[in-house]
Amino acid sequence: MANDRERWDARYRERTGESVGDPTPALRRWRDALPSGRALDVATGRGRNALFLAERGYAVDAVDVSGEALSQARARAEERDLDVNWVQADLTEYPFPSATYDVVVVSFYATLDRLPDLKEALAPGGVLVYEHHLRSATPVDRGPRTDRYRFRSNDLLRACLDLTVLSYAERVRRTDGRAAAVVTLVARNSTGGAQQYPEVANSRPDHPERDPDASRAGPDA
Repeated sequence: MANDRERWDARYRERTGESVGDPTPALRRWRDALPSGRALDVATGRGRNALFLAERGYAVDAVDVSGEALSQARARAEERDLDVNWVQADLTEYPFPSATYDVVVVSFYATLDRLPDLKEALAPGGVLVYEHHLRSATPVDRGPRTDRYRFRSNDLLRACLDLTVLSYAERVRRTDGRAAAVVTLVARNSTGGAQQYPEVANSRPDHPERDPDASRAGPDA
């Protein structure tokens, strides 16, 4: 954990003073359809998703390995008078509590091996919002430099078929003239052949957004 923490601390020191950026586009688009209550932001970085959720009344736990990132996130939360539980921990070992969260957000962090634990952390009816980089046959210039920390097509979908998949898309998204191959999944902790489905006002593909913490995909990002 020490080497991982030191590496990410160094990266975030280079970003001191930068804007924290917008939350992940899927989180903004689905905000009115998500259940209220308690939220978990996995690999929160400088807290863009955690702050967005806290502003909307969620009780937020935000976990990251980098103390420097959390320090910057905490300062921004204090500026906005927001209360977030910032937790420094190694996410490969962190004990996620069971049946706890109404919303779980993972943005540009490769963690398929912890998905069973994250799904178990969802409360009944809780929603997982997950976005990550994809392996791409066409050139892209955002995200990890190698495929090691990118998902293959349908990896995330297959891993979440025990949830109710509300939205799934694989696409190229351009931000500031740069292209990223991105997968976005929104899935609910529920089962059954007949369910209620939320109406989402903006169901168009993600708008271009700034993703300053997209490098959390892995060491080669």
